[in-house]
Amino acid sequence: MALVHEFESSGNWLFKRRSWLPVFIIVAGIVMMYLGNRQAILFDMRDELIFLGVSLFGEVIRILTVGFTPRNTSGRNTINGQVADELNVTGIYSLLRHPLYLGNFFMWLGPVLFLRSLGVTLVFGLIYWLYYERIMFAEEQFLRKKFGDIYDKWSEKVSSFIPYTFKFIPPKLSFSVKNVLKREYNSFVNIFVIFTLLDLFRNYFLSERIYLNVMWIYLFISAGVIWLVLRTIEKRTHWLDVEGR
Repeated sequence: MALVHEFESSGNWLFKRRSWLPVFIIVAGIVMMYLGNRQAILFDMRDELIFLGVSLFGEVIRILTVGFTPRNTSGRNTINGQVADELNVTGIYSLLRHPLYLGNFFMWLGPVLFLRSLGVTLVFGLIYWLYYERIMFAEEQFLRKKFGDIYDKWSEKVSSFIPYTFKFIPPKLSFSVKNVLKREYNSFVNIFVIFTLLDLFRNYFLSERIYLNVMWIYLFISAGVIWLVLRTIEKRTHWLDVEGR
């Protein structure tokens, strides 16, 4: 199989299983805490709020992407495969081609920083790049086939992952809070679930007792209440439905 087809095939395979990456991060993080220097992961409120802030920064990037995204565009894909009725070239997509994956990077970088290991952080960056490079390749192959020269001309001007030009084009649609709440409440609560699990195992490895630090208890409960409210609204009402989103 030619490399271009192999990359596209493996990228599509990884795309359908991309939600498993956070599980891998949790498991790997727990193993590293068990095997590594446990004194390095002692609870520090300031540092851990910074790590949480890194993850929330990633969520903000996702919110700025999703809030302006119409239905079935290059930014809205499904587990069954690629979907794109039109090409996103405005808003954050005028700065980079894969803003959601940049957001994911920071979301998952926060828990990695929790481990306080430069080596683990560098390995995570490499794995993330190799993992998502294939996914981005497969997505771009799909978009090139569907939109042809329009996609090629846009991609020549816009970076794939790290913005290097800042010729911002205002989005076509207004920002939709409802669309953000509907599509991002799972991603939001997952941040707190991951940190809480890391705190739980960290405390057990250090003291052989099962408990959570108070800060993470409050944050987890607060995030859980928000998730429960939004999930109930989504499942039992149409309040979060927005036409064309």
